[in-house]
Amino acid sequence: MSGEERERDPERENAPAAMEAIRSLRETFWENPEAGHFRKNEGIVDPDEAEKRLQRFAPLLKKAFPETGNGVIESPLLEIPRMQAALKGRYAALSGAGKLPARLYLKCDHALPAAGSVKARGGIYEVLKFAEEVALREGLFAEVENTEKLLSEEARKVFSRYRVAVGSTGNLGLSIGIMSAVLGFSVTVHMSSDAREWKKKLLREKGVLVKEYAGDYQSAVASGRREAGADPFCHFVDDENSLDLFAGYATAGKRISRQLAEKGVRVDARHRLYVTIPCGVGGAPGGITYGLREIFGGDVFCFTAEPVHAPALIAGLASGKGSAVSIKELGIDGITAADGLAVGRPSPLVCRAMRNRLHGCFTVEDEKLFALLALLWETEGIFVEPSAAAGFAGLGYLERGSFPPPDGSSSAVVWATGGSFVPEEEREAYLARGKDALSRLKTE
Repeated sequence: MSGEERERDPERENAPAAMEAIRSLRETFWENPEAGHFRKNEGIVDPDEAEKRLQRFAPLLKKAFPETGNGVIESPLLEIPRMQAALKGRYAALSGAGKLPARLYLKCDHALPAAGSVKARGGIYEVLKFAEEVALREGLFAEVENTEKLLSEEARKVFSRYRVAVGSTGNLGLSIGIMSAVLGFSVTVHMSSDAREWKKKLLREKGVLVKEYAGDYQSAVASGRREAGADPFCHFVDDENSLDLFAGYATAGKRISRQLAEKGVRVDARHRLYVTIPCGVGGAPGGITYGLREIFGGDVFCFTAEPVHAPALIAGLASGKGSAVSIKELGIDGITAADGLAVGRPSPLVCRAMRNRLHGCFTVEDEKLFALLALLWETEGIFVEPSAAAGFAGLGYLERGSFPPPDGSSSAVVWATGGSFVPEEEREAYLARGKDALSRLKTE
C-alpha cells in the first residue's frame, strides 16, 4: 500500500471514538495503530547534515547572538521533581490522572537563545541554509569558509536584494524575522488575526514588514506563498511543507540524547523514554519526533498535544484524511489562547512523516493550559506560555495505550516550546488566570 493510500485509509483503531470527541470539543487521546511499523533511515531528511551545517555557522551565531555562548542554539534539559510530585498528588487531574514515569524532565525550548521558542531550531536553520546558497551563488565565497563573513557589510548589501517571507501565528515569524534581519534580508511575516500583538510589535522593531490577515493561519500562509511565488528573489519559508525547517527541528534528537546521557538517563528496551510535544501545524513536533526516533528507535514513545479548539493533527491522523481535513469542516472554530497552536489544517509533510513514527495525539482544554503554566511556576519557578504547557496534560494517558506503560525505569520529557519573550504584563496576566484555575481545581 502506498504512503498516500495509507494516509487516507479510514480504518484506524479507536478513530471513530476519537473523532466523536474531537467534534464535541472534549479532551481525548488517540493512539496511532501504525506506530509499530516504524523503520529507521527512511530518508525524509538527514539530521546529521543539518547538524553539520549548524556547526559551520556556530562562529556567525556566536557573534550575532552572544547569549548563545558558543554559537549553538540549544536549551537545557531540567529534571522537575516538584512539578512531578504535584501532578502525582492533588493536581493529578491536570495530567490525566494516570501513572507517571519515574523521572520527569522539561526540555526548555521556551528559553532557546535568539528567538525564545522551539521554532528557533528550524527557522534559524532554514534562513542560514538560504543565506549560504545566496552567498555561493553571488560569489561571496567560492566554497564554505568562515561564516562570520556573512555578517559583513559586503554580505549585507548582497542579501538586501533578496527577501525572506513566512506565514506564522507568531513564534516561527519571530525566528525567521530575527535571523533574516540580522543578515540583512528584507523580511515579510504574514500573520493571522489571532497572533499576539506583542509579537507583531517585536517584529516591527526588528525592521520586519508584518502583514495581517482577517482569516486564520492557513489564509496568511496561502497569501504569503502566492506573493512570494511571484518574486524570484523571495524565499518563502513554508511551515506546512519545508524539508529544511523539518531538518532543523530534527537536530534536537541527537542533542537531547547527549543531554540525557550526561544526566545518566539510559534509553533502551528496559528504560523507555516518553516525550510529549505541543503541536500546531506539526512541523516542530514532527521534526523532533523524527530525530528522536532515528536515535532511539522503538525505545522512545512520542505524543503531540493540541487545544480542543484547534485539533488539526489529531483530526488529520485519526480520520485518515491527513491534510485534507479541516477543523472548520468538523464545526470547530479554532479559537484558543494557545495562539501558537491555532491552526485549522495539519501539514501534509508531517502527516506523511508521522504516519508510523508518532505514537499518539491528545487534546487539552485552554483552562488546563493556564493551570499547568501556573503550577510549573509555583513548583519550579519556570514560566512558559499557555501552548508550551500542553505536554503536561497527557502524561496520564501513557498507561492507556497498547504500548508499554511507564514504570520505575522509565523517564518522560515534556517539551516546553515558548515563553521567554512574553512581555511582563502579559506574563502576569497568564499567571493570574492560571492561579485562578488552580484555586478552582482545589475546591472542585
